[in-house]
Amino acid sequence: MGPFKAYLIEEKDGRTHSGFTTLDETRLDPGAVTIRVAYSSVNYKDALAATGAGRIIRRHPCIGGIDLSGVVAHSDDPRFVVGDAVIATSFDIGVAHHGGYAEYARVPAEWVVPLPAGMSLHEAMAIGTAGFTAALGIVRMEENGLSPAHGPVIVSGATGGVGSLAIDMLAARGYEVTALTGKADERGYLEALGARTVMLRSALDLTRIRPLDKALWAGAVDNLGGDVLAWMASTMRQGGTIASIGLAASTALNTTVMPFILRGVSLLGIDSGYIGEPYRSSVWKRLAGDLRPRHLDAVTRTIPFEALPGLFDDFLQGRAHGRVVVEIAGA
Repeated sequence: MGPFKAYLIEEKDGRTHSGFTTLDETRLDPGAVTIRVAYSSVNYKDALAATGAGRIIRRHPCIGGIDLSGVVAHSDDPRFVVGDAVIATSFDIGVAHHGGYAEYARVPAEWVVPLPAGMSLHEAMAIGTAGFTAALGIVRMEENGLSPAHGPVIVSGATGGVGSLAIDMLAARGYEVTALTGKADERGYLEALGARTVMLRSALDLTRIRPLDKALWAGAVDNLGGDVLAWMASTMRQGGTIASIGLAASTALNTTVMPFILRGVSLLGIDSGYIGEPYRSSVWKRLAGDLRPRHLDAVTRTIPFEALPGLFDDFLQGRAHGRVVVEIAGA
């Protein structure tokens, strides 16, 4: 392995700086599996890390990119051999361990998942952490008893990566999906993914959230946190289930116990970052099967590695749409 290109996040004089550089193998972190990276992706968390906006990075310097797919270049673990197509997402990748924004990555074998049959390396990153998280939320909710027969499901942050893919997957499974968004001009996009109804956040009075409001939803996928999550809790049906996935609006949650006690509502925390095996591989296999997004091409665009720095501000300013795949070396 010779010198390779990487997008490195550093801290200088108390400020975050990031940019392209050339590294060699000695700069890679410890791990049993070395991967020639084909693709990565851009997530809200990546934008926070690369810009320093969210203090996500836990060590400097660090190669960004919480997702990667590629081919094994070297392995000290018998579960993986040279040439295997693999996925590595979450854990400490891109925040405390060098990540996917480089032509090579080295990670612990426990963080690596075989590429499921029928899925390409590009598709794996079109799905990425966002799709994995959406699928994990659906799996957890259905394990908790949710089914299409129980009633409609609402998805907040609907035009983002997690929201878009959650709508697609839920609609494919027969759910009546309401998309909650702040973007009125995205109605057509959301309906094309399968949303039966599009609700604007501006129509909600989040200054007056009742402990128990009109019961509307059998299930909810929340990407925002804060007052939207509190409103969702107050409007759940009896035995309803909420998958708490994101905090794009707020980390705070000002609610009461009444929905949980009087309506038996379940609030499920969805930790896609550190969930281990065999659960992780089983969800990825389902993403290649019954949870495979139907409109993956429509929600995904691919950019060259060189264009990566220009994407972060779109995510921070709420202008991001669907999924962005970063072509590092290609398939």
